[in-house]
Amino acid sequence: MQFVNPLFLYGLAAIIIPIVIHLFNFRKFQKVYFTNVEFIEELKQQTQKQSQLKHLIVLLFRILAIVSLVLAFAQPYIPVTENDTKQENEHKISIFVDNSFSMEASRDEGILLDQAVQDARGIALAYDNSDMFQLLTNDFEGKHQRFVSREEFLELLDEINISSVTRPLSQVYRRQADLFNENDNGNCTAYMISDFQKSIDDFDHFTPDSTIRLFLVPVVADNKDNLFIDSIWFTSPVHQVNRLTKLNVRIKNASATDFEKIPVKLLINGRQRAIASFDISAGDEIVVEMPYTNNTPGIKFGKLEITDYPITYDDSFYFTYEVSSEIPVLSINKENDGNIYLNSLFGKDSAFRFYDLPENRLDYSAFSNFNLIITNGLDNVSSGLSQELSRFAHNGGSVLVIPGTQIAMNSYMDFLINLNAPYFTALDTFETNVSKINLQSMVFNDVFESIPDNIDLPKVFRYYRIKRKTRSLFEPLLQLENTDIFLGEQPLGNGKVYLLASPLDAAWSNFPKHAVFVPAMYKIALLSTPESKLFYTIGKNENIVLRNVSANDEKSFKIVSLDKKFEMIPTFKNLNSTITISTDNSISKSGNYTVNSNGRIIKGIAFNYDRTESDLDTPGPAELEKMIISSGLPDVKFITATNRSLSSVITEMNKGFQLWKIFIILALIFLLGEVILLRFWKS
Repeated sequence: MQFVNPLFLYGLAAIIIPIVIHLFNFRKFQKVYFTNVEFIEELKQQTQKQSQLKHLIVLLFRILAIVSLVLAFAQPYIPVTENDTKQENEHKISIFVDNSFSMEASRDEGILLDQAVQDARGIALAYDNSDMFQLLTNDFEGKHQRFVSREEFLELLDEINISSVTRPLSQVYRRQADLFNENDNGNCTAYMISDFQKSIDDFDHFTPDSTIRLFLVPVVADNKDNLFIDSIWFTSPVHQVNRLTKLNVRIKNASATDFEKIPVKLLINGRQRAIASFDISAGDEIVVEMPYTNNTPGIKFGKLEITDYPITYDDSFYFTYEVSSEIPVLSINKENDGNIYLNSLFGKDSAFRFYDLPENRLDYSAFSNFNLIITNGLDNVSSGLSQELSRFAHNGGSVLVIPGTQIAMNSYMDFLINLNAPYFTALDTFETNVSKINLQSMVFNDVFESIPDNIDLPKVFRYYRIKRKTRSLFEPLLQLENTDIFLGEQPLGNGKVYLLASPLDAAWSNFPKHAVFVPAMYKIALLSTPESKLFYTIGKNENIVLRNVSANDEKSFKIVSLDKKFEMIPTFKNLNSTITISTDNSISKSGNYTVNSNGRIIKGIAFNYDRTESDLDTPGPAELEKMIISSGLPDVKFITATNRSLSSVITEMNKGFQLWKIFIILALIFLLGEVILLRFWKS
């Protein structure tokens, strides 16, 4: 047994007082005269013995009462183990309260966050007023990065709200350790109050610290069912006016319950455009296809909705995209006449804005205004044009290289190597046919349902052989009978480079007049539309990329929510006609937003909450303990729910088994025994 206040034991000297009173008992006896002297002596002896016994018992009760009171004030305790009880003058306590979306799960007493706040309050009350406390949530707010008094800590607890931020536990532990290292005086004790979802339990990434005692306080939901929208994508990345668009929606059922006839609604620019229903089994996922038509060009703000309870943050999904009224295409020609095949295809189609310019009249600064640039029939490519086309492709543009009839091999080699593409090696005059179409490519994947064995494919009379690099990403689109490539695709930066093995000349091939020519050129032009992200994830701090936008000053861009309730000026970088915008995690609410420049909307963007915590699966106590053991953390313990208050459990873990209450009760019992003895034992 040990004592919290051992100096109070000097109070045991107070037992001298009842002993002195007992020894110097000056109570006078009254004389009574009797005729029979023998009877008086016998009565006197009997009465005196009873009185002495009574006084001794009263003395014992008084001594025991004083001893019990003194021991109660000394606060004795029985240590659980030597390592568990540390009685230093000051404690440093860091308490992490998980306030992520998963803490919205319900239990009998309310949501998990309410229980977590209540547990944090109980932990604080288990310590002394002189101890220092630090509150930590997923937000890592500035006001939480210091130690405060218990009173201020309890006030901070009342300000905790559900947050969209999700952090792995290793990151939380690292922040707690850093704060302890900055304040290295006293006992260091860390608490984590969480539902400990499997998605955040990364104990193997913890950096063990033997100076920190870590206690895990699990809070468990009664209902772990959750149905949520996980992700979306379009069947085709190209969006055209009055063309059917198919949106694919992946929905997951993270529960043990089957769902039937659950509706999912699609809204575009605030108007419902499609609705579907689905059945999904427990623990399964499903992809729902939602077809609709874009009737007008412009920026489209989309929203998907399902209904689920109690976790609702992942029942909505926002996205944005743009439908272009026309695709700008530039053809760079050797002479002013251009090419009749390209003019017939692009110049007469309202879906394209076609420009035909000779190579000596180019404005390189205007390249960023186009989606597709075609080098048509050039025999030589200048180094300046080569550099600008490389920069154009890196920034997201598409380049289609159609060689001339008398090319300079060295010039084209330098040009194509600069584009990170295969290059021409020699002229082949052997007549052959295109024998294979790559139906897996984006160019031809939706052109043919199937190709018959006897299909008529383009004839090639002359062509330049293409030499591929080792481990090249060059993808064949049209392949000749001898396995040479006639048309291929090479990624470059954010853009693409297409390479054709022969000019658009009837003496070289019948490809310009063949039926394959139109869908091939058409899809290359359609796919040149810069593919922007449909949505961003809150907390990931992803960069937003803008093309064909000029920045005049630091205040030229604003991000504004559609309801106008949120507005921010982001940081940005301007490099090679590409604007990279960073939100610095300033956006915390899901929804659709616009990027404005000088009062004009230039882009639509959407933000969604992270789906990491949508699966509410949590490890059981045994599994959680196994994870801790395997991680090798030196001093970690669990505090599980019991009938006792959390405050009393923490007190016992810190100070051992407290005995002062028992001694208070014993003191009262001894005093009560003395009163009863004096009242009912007559001398």
